Amino acid sequence: MSDHTQRFLFDDTDVRGELVGLSASYQQVLAKHDYPQPVAQLLGELLAAASLLVGTLKFDGLLVLQVRSDGAVPLLMVECSSDGEVRGIARYAAERIGDDAGLAQLMPEGVLAMTVDPRQGQRYQGLVALDGDSLAECLSNYFATSEQLATRFWLCADGRRARGLLLQQLPADRLKDDEERAASWQHLATLANTLQNEELLALDNETLLHRLYHEEPLRLFEPRPLRFRCSCSRERSAKALVSLGRADAEQLLDEHHGRVEIDCQFCNERYAFDAADVAQLFAGGGSHEPSDTRH
Repeated sequence: MSDHTQRFLFDDTDVRGELVGLSASYQQVLAKHDYPQPVAQLLGELLAAASLLVGTLKFDGLLVLQVRSDGAVPLLMVECSSDGEVRGIARYAAERIGDDAGLAQLMPEGVLAMTVDPRQGQRYQGLVALDGDSLAECLSNYFATSEQLATRFWLCADGRRARGLLLQQLPADRLKDDEERAASWQHLATLANTLQNEELLALDNETLLHRLYHEEPLRLFEPRPLRFRCSCSRERSAKALVSLGRADAEQLLDEHHGRVEIDCQFCNERYAFDAADVAQLFAGGGSHEPSDTRH
């Protein structure tokens, strides 16, 4: 399975982990845009992070990670659903991006927003400044400053594959003593810190966990598949057009020579509507198929 998350649990302590690997879905995201390598790497890391985080949340809906800055990359945005569907996009100024540019150079004074949007229930958003040298460090800092359980990230991407590791401390169960809990958490995180990006990208999950934790009894659960899927559709584009009102929609038709085109920023899919389509929409005729009339 090339695209997946896989959970593991340490038997003797209150720590869980998650591994993610993205290949086909990551490449599908990159195929939609001609990203420079540093941007492709950051986008891959954020895709991996969102996929890991969905596994820690028990909800039915959508997780959105969005990073904004005034730098050469003003926007990174990825979405991962509880069904394992991912998509992502970046905005960048190519002339300002060096070959070896990192997060601090590309997104200075950036802000990270994490939004949990359940299908039922209240939407939640948390904000934190980008105060680390990498996305993994920034996300780890986000959890360190929140009231949630201690969580650490290790992320990397090379334009072909994106990989990630997450460790998260669980509520006290096996270890009740605070000092023992802290020592156990520090031990496991220190071992994870020895992991090199090349190993994370190259090794399968079982080999990687043996490399890090061969002396720690743990259980590795079945992987959960991930795939690229864009949530855009002709119907959603039609609803956006209808929301403008009939007068504005017809004005757009006049301004664009009888044809309105709505592009999806994530996947570059284009949905076209001509005068017959627009008339059908406002007559309540639906939008599933374009009309036979073309200009």
